[in-house]
Amino acid sequence: MNIRYLGTAAAEGWPALFCSCPICTHARAQGGKNLRTRTQAILNGELLIDFPPDTYCHALQYGLELSKVRTLLVTHSHMDHWFPTDLIHRHEHFGHGATGTLEVYGNQAVKDAFDAHILIDRFQSHPIDGVVNVHVICGGDRIQVNGWEITAVPADHDKREECLVYICKKDGKTIFYGHDTGVNLSPRAWALITAERYDLVSLDATMGKKAVPGYHMGLPNDEDMFQRLTELGCVDEHTVKVINHFSHNGEMTHEQLTAWGAERNILAAYDGMGLEF
Repeated sequence: MNIRYLGTAAAEGWPALFCSCPICTHARAQGGKNLRTRTQAILNGELLIDFPPDTYCHALQYGLELSKVRTLLVTHSHMDHWFPTDLIHRHEHFGHGATGTLEVYGNQAVKDAFDAHILIDRFQSHPIDGVVNVHVICGGDRIQVNGWEITAVPADHDKREECLVYICKKDGKTIFYGHDTGVNLSPRAWALITAERYDLVSLDATMGKKAVPGYHMGLPNDEDMFQRLTELGCVDEHTVKVINHFSHNGEMTHEQLTAWGAERNILAAYDGMGLEF
């Protein structure tokens, strides 16, 4: 299996759009891996996770043929993970040659945002029934689609909706994709997570060196969660461990994040990073 991290920043991007803090100033000066777009990933070039406003630039940057992607998992309705208006462009009027239906999976807030952006007067002449299909799912639901076995796990994030993180399995490989979430997961979520052994675990690291009580994680939270998963036999020496979804508010540069991870056999994701596992 392979994963490509298309974007690795939190909602404001990195450097943040209107920010002149030391971390953002450093990122603008250094460029390269210090420049981060909003978080998105793709597995095996076919299973897309989240659909941020930066999806178009990701497609350009990494040569993605999104017309061939048939499955999209959405973690929650926040703008940096779900920008549904662009999905109207899968209609034949805007883009030609897309095959089949894009099956989108997300919570009720994801579906509501899709309807609010797509089912408007302007687009009435371009219905996308049969082009994009949004399925409402809940924590604990299991999906079988295009050879993937996917489990939706309730996250510790925005209490106004049931945010989800995902366990994805195919061809004997298993990944846990844990963005956005804090560590205060419900017993039901922990039961789903700890029922598997993982080939790759990707954890939220929004808050950098800070330990936080929930909503997101910082590096101390990540270290604790990796340790717990190791003790429970879900993670071992063969598991690829990744931190991702970074904010300038974490007050660490890419170089500092990489150095922290190198001491613990954890990779700090960057835009465009690809891994085979």
